[in-house]
Amino acid sequence: MTKSKDARVTTALECTYCIRKETGQDSSGIYRYTTRKNRKNTSIRLELRKYCPNCCKHTIYRELKK
Repeated sequence: MTKSKDARVTTALECTYCIRKETGQDSSGIYRYTTRKNRKNTSIRLELRKYCPNCCKHTIYRELKK
C-alpha cells in the first residue's frame, strides 16, 4: 500500500497563452503536460517554460488547481 501523504505528487501543467472557450468546457486547443514535483521542496505553484504545439512557440505553463 502507498502512503496518502507522499512527498512526490503528479501535477498537470497548462499553457497560459492558449484561448479557452467560454462554454466552460476545455477546448481541444489547450495543451497540457504532466510532471511530478516534490511537495516539501516546492510548496508554491510550478511554472515552467515549455513548447506549445498549438501556439508554435515556447510559452509559460502553470500548474492547475486541484
